[in-house]
Amino acid sequence: MTDYHSLEFGDFVDDSGTIHKMAPSSVIASVPAAKTAAEKYGREARFDFLDDRAVHWMLHQRREDTAKGGMLGCLFSLPLAASTLGGWMFWELVAAQKSRQFQIGFIVADALIICALIITVYLLRRPTLLNETVRNVRCRARLYRKIVGIARRGGADIPSLYPYYGMYASSQKFFPDAPELPIPENGGPA
Repeated sequence: MTDYHSLEFGDFVDDSGTIHKMAPSSVIASVPAAKTAAEKYGREARFDFLDDRAVHWMLHQRREDTAKGGMLGCLFSLPLAASTLGGWMFWELVAAQKSRQFQIGFIVADALIICALIITVYLLRRPTLLNETVRNVRCRARLYRKIVGIARRGGADIPSLYPYYGMYASSQKFFPDAPELPIPENGGPA
């Protein structure tokens, strides 16, 4: 995870950890359809998509959330790979020569281990899935992608992959009563 204050204003970190320059709101607003979409989505999400400082903070929050989920995903993938690959190897070397009852028991035990891993990850990730403030950041990031796409199609000079991150599954609903994470007072990174 990166420290918000360690980056220059306008720099943000994508999902892979690469630093990029933020597209200025003036570039987005230069396309009338994008400006209209920014105003419309801004009313829906109670966010000013044409405020560079606010968008910069939102991109930072989104990266922090992604980094937390990515770490959990890495930790989950190791036991999942071990139980899947190990189960296959055990089947080939041992279980295939055993009785039908042993094979059924092994399949059930391996399926239970995999289900337990999936449930564990869900329970560990559940607080952020239910956190309305975090989900609002995801919703705003999704809307920002739409606005940038409209600006790009309208002729704005915006790189094709910008803002360089994927979508969230839990970004569809905006929670108007959720508390906001305040933008740092000093106006952003140095």
